[in-house]
Amino acid sequence: MKTGLITSDTYQNHNTGNGHPEQISRVSVIIENLKKKKKNLIWKKPSKVSNNILESTHDKEYIKFVKNSFPKKELSYLDSDTIISPGSKDATIDAVGSIITAIDGVQNNEFKNAFCAVRPPGHHAEKNKAMGFCIYNNVAVGAHYLIEKYKLNKLAIIDFDVHHGNGTQNIFNDNKKVLYISTHQYPYYPGSGSENEKGKYNNIFNIPLPAGTTSREYLNAYEFVLKRIDKFKPEFILFSAGFDAHQDDPLAQLQLNSKDFYDITKRTLETSKNYCNGKVVSILEGGYDLNALQESAEMHVNALIEFN
Repeated sequence: MKTGLITSDTYQNHNTGNGHPEQISRVSVIIENLKKKKKNLIWKKPSKVSNNILESTHDKEYIKFVKNSFPKKELSYLDSDTIISPGSKDATIDAVGSIITAIDGVQNNEFKNAFCAVRPPGHHAEKNKAMGFCIYNNVAVGAHYLIEKYKLNKLAIIDFDVHHGNGTQNIFNDNKKVLYISTHQYPYYPGSGSENEKGKYNNIFNIPLPAGTTSREYLNAYEFVLKRIDKFKPEFILFSAGFDAHQDDPLAQLQLNSKDFYDITKRTLETSKNYCNGKVVSILEGGYDLNALQESAEMHVNALIEFN
């Protein structure tokens, strides 16, 4: 079986303004590069997303607020970092729809696993708050979808973005069906993610790492992620795939190289194959050096493809 690649042209209409790090080219460079691998990929467009799917994760009033916030022209701000334009409306809903399409494709054996190349990212978005370039929490919506439609009781979200996914942690803090694991630079934006934040059911597992952490140090720390996954035995794994822990990224100070993202992905797939049978969906979060992002995303997808 092949790997699904879910994306949509609407990401190009999410204009964040000149000089903003969360730019259109982030997805363009990934897609243009991965088109060379089309024999191993099944390309699909995102599903339409109903309010019911969004409401599993976000407050009704917040969803209404977001829908009414998209400007008719020029740019608007949801917070100091999160900028939207008229075209952001479709891009935002397609980002959520991508993870729904990916999950359905894996669950229905259309493809073995999947990567969603979309923007805006999602892991900083809380139930009723946009934050850090994020509007809807894409991966959290996907997790709730797995629980509600497919009746799964144990699923894991692994977030290797360099910034802590405060929104995802906030949403699942008291949900025993979801294990949220994050490796991230700490102390750093957004300020959350200490080892002491464990969730109501010990279902939050943070691995804070200091600035300057090397590849070797990171991969040693990642062994604790794998042990926790092995203990939890999820039926499905979702990746919040941020590539900004790369040494060339301008927004952080970890020192990973592009191949490390292949190793992270491969180790996770190998560890989890006995209980989730390789059912993995990954969605793009951060990554702001275009060359590093292109290379790292390719390494990540290579590991997904090879597992087939």
